[in-house]
Amino acid sequence: MTVAPGPSPDPTSGDPATGVREAAPGPGPTLATVVRTLDELYPPSTAEDWDAVGLVAGDPGAPVRKVLFAVDPVEEVADEALAWGADLLVTHHPLFLRPVHSVAATTFKGSLVHRLIRGGCALYVAHTNADAAERGVADALADALDLLHRVPLVAHPAPSPHEAATTGTGRVGRLAEAMTLRGFAQRVAEVLPPTVQGVRVAGDLDATVESVAVVGGSGDSLFDAVRASGADVYLTSDLRHHPVSELRERARLEGDGEAGTPFLVDVPHYASEWPWLRYAAEDLARTLEHAQPGTVVETRVSTLVTDPWTARIASSPAELPADPRSDRPDPDAQSA
Repeated sequence: MTVAPGPSPDPTSGDPATGVREAAPGPGPTLATVVRTLDELYPPSTAEDWDAVGLVAGDPGAPVRKVLFAVDPVEEVADEALAWGADLLVTHHPLFLRPVHSVAATTFKGSLVHRLIRGGCALYVAHTNADAAERGVADALADALDLLHRVPLVAHPAPSPHEAATTGTGRVGRLAEAMTLRGFAQRVAEVLPPTVQGVRVAGDLDATVESVAVVGGSGDSLFDAVRASGADVYLTSDLRHHPVSELRERARLEGDGEAGTPFLVDVPHYASEWPWLRYAAEDLARTLEHAQPGTVVETRVSTLVTDPWTARIASSPAELPADPRSDRPDPDAQSA
């Protein structure tokens, strides 16, 4: 595993070099208290119907002194949690998204649960409920790009008719200054963790963009919402060939020729969600301390890059023409 950039320094979070908030002497809050706080920050009722969130393993009465935050519940992250002495591992992605009939240690998921339990480390998941929350995955991604005047891409109902919606899937906002699509993609590469894939772009690199839609994680099911928002560019992950091709063709037909928007910027799933971890660590510690002054837990953000891709081999020639379609072979020549 490689290492992602560390969390941004926070004067309230202890050692800025490690992102650790140090615990005060004492037994610490119980796991039940910490779970209740996480549920307040990321209400399980706001998760998608298909999702699996909440406490996966752990004794509600056990004390919690150290909490590690990570994107993926994989072996290397479990190793990190146990080596640090974490009492709780909070991950964004569920370990058991689909029902299982066994957690025997003969399976890799069962083995991970057994290792965490033996090591005294509980496991909690905040997934689509964390995507939608204030200071959740979507807000963290928008903040990484300094988006202004943002609103949810697909909003949850507002608390009252007199209030604007602040939660929901994705965010739409504006850059402080317009820039080229090339410059925007470079900025994305700078603010997100480095990965093998890097940043992929569909659109005219010299076109100007200002309004931006973002969705952490897989986002090609939200193309209609992005088009309705009027965003110049859409940043998300896991974009597939056919949906991207169809969206770009539609944009060219209905928009301004080759410059039809929205342009697309695709980053690895892990990279789009990692910025939220620092928010989660800060908000958990702050909320616990506010509810019961003097209650402080150590929080740490994992910097292990859990993107599963490990290498990328460039196509030949390495430098593609500005418009790859201009290099398409003549079909008549092929059949001759």
